Amino acid sequence: MVVADARFDKVSTVRSTIATGLAPVYWLGNAPYEFTDWVAGLFENKKDLQQENEDLRARLLILERRALKYAALASENNELRRLMNSSEVLDDRVIVGEVVGVSPDPFSHEVIINKGRRDGLVPGQAILDAHGLMGQVVQSSQLTSRVLLVSDSSHAVPVEVVRNGLRAILLGTGDSDTLDLVHVPDTADIREGDLLVSSGLGGRFPRGYPVAEVSRITKEPGEPFISIEATPKAQLNQSRLVLVVFPPDGPLSTEGEAVEGEPAANAEADAVQGGQD
Repeated sequence: MVVADARFDKVSTVRSTIATGLAPVYWLGNAPYEFTDWVAGLFENKKDLQQENEDLRARLLILERRALKYAALASENNELRRLMNSSEVLDDRVIVGEVVGVSPDPFSHEVIINKGRRDGLVPGQAILDAHGLMGQVVQSSQLTSRVLLVSDSSHAVPVEVVRNGLRAILLGTGDSDTLDLVHVPDTADIREGDLLVSSGLGGRFPRGYPVAEVSRITKEPGEPFISIEATPKAQLNQSRLVLVVFPPDGPLSTEGEAVEGEPAANAEADAVQGGQD
């Protein structure tokens, strides 16, 4: 058989038949190894998938953080553009400051900005955002300054109606969304939607800065004055970048420093005196 198979290839058919019959035996003999490899590969693939999932999740967090940072940078860029556009229409010298703190007292509307005496700031300077007048500096240190917002109940601004020049006093109410226009007679020509700008009376605020817009007018029968509410133009609770205004003749003197609780009374007295003149 050996010679017949080697010389004449006569046993190949028998060998093929035997190999076919033994194939299940080979498969069963190799099955434990195949099963072990399959199980090992299954756990290994699961581990790889878990690791890949963790890597993707970490990358997603990184990308989300970058997206938030880019959004913040874009917002800051837009705010700077608006501030620069606002400064172009001002005749006074201005510098850009940033709000770095807020007063924790719920009855005091004050913020802290990162500009101080080293930058030339003194009490009494006007502070604006990209939309309108925010308030005035009431105290300055070497590095920072405290700003009293127009919404504070102790703050007052002499204003005039752009449409007809009517002068009045705009008082803070303690509500960041509402200001009161006081001492307006019931015969005055004033309408909802009228723009109120600083009148410049008293010398505290330069003339022409947008302050508020008349939002509600209430007339009580028999009362000599009408009740007028206005909405601040400045975004008092949102603006982070501000403009510090320097008068054309240079920084204010320390003789005009405001004392906390007095700005409203001083502004009202100055405005009344100016109206009498």
